Amino acid sequence: MTLSPSPQLLLSSLLLALTSIAIFFFISRRKNQAQRNVLLLTGPSDSGKTAIFSSLIHGHAIPTNTSMQVNSSFITTTQVVDVPGHPRLRDQFKEFLPLAKAVVFVVDANTVSRNAAVAAEHLHSILDAIMAIPPSQPLPTLLILAHKADLIKASSISADTTTLAITRVQTILERELERRRHSGGGVGVESLGEDSEKSSGLDCHGPSGTFKFDNWEGGDVVFLATSVKTSIAPLTEWVEENM
Repeated sequence: MTLSPSPQLLLSSLLLALTSIAIFFFISRRKNQAQRNVLLLTGPSDSGKTAIFSSLIHGHAIPTNTSMQVNSSFITTTQVVDVPGHPRLRDQFKEFLPLAKAVVFVVDANTVSRNAAVAAEHLHSILDAIMAIPPSQPLPTLLILAHKADLIKASSISADTTTLAITRVQTILERELERRRHSGGGVGVESLGEDSEKSSGLDCHGPSGTFKFDNWEGGDVVFLATSVKTSIAPLTEWVEENM
């Protein structure tokens, strides 16, 4: 004679199964977050990414050429990945994005005025990729690095080149990204002909009708300025405090 399990036993088994599943997902999520140890260097060609990479890894810049392949190395437990800025190679950042704790977009603050459209197009693809991350996953911090600040000539004696570099880069990128948003500019060739009403990675909240990094819906954006001849100390300090 076969006895049917009691309702209490069934309920206990169900609770045990649900608890086991919850513990599994909690551990898996903590493990995935712990593995997000990548500092991802991105940005247009000739912006100084590879020199910054060598400074982070070796403590000083070494002579570099335009990089045509991904460079990767470690600072203790942080993996630093330098992605080429060539248009055909720059989308390789997407391979590392799931493990990125921070994405650094390097801009040459000295030449950003004449290279604004190229820099904005490149940054647009990164903003779009970040906003496409599922809500269940943590977003990487986005750092926009105004590099080569020491090459900028201050417009007045009281002007600080660090502040000037950040202001210049932020203002120019916001202006160019707003132009792309207003014109319905998509990301890459794949977006041609798509519905411009879809999210473009440039969504903002707040009453303002223009794109502002402060209102970007993809998370907080941190601006730093570094120099060629002096040091990349602001970035190094941020990495030590946050990675």
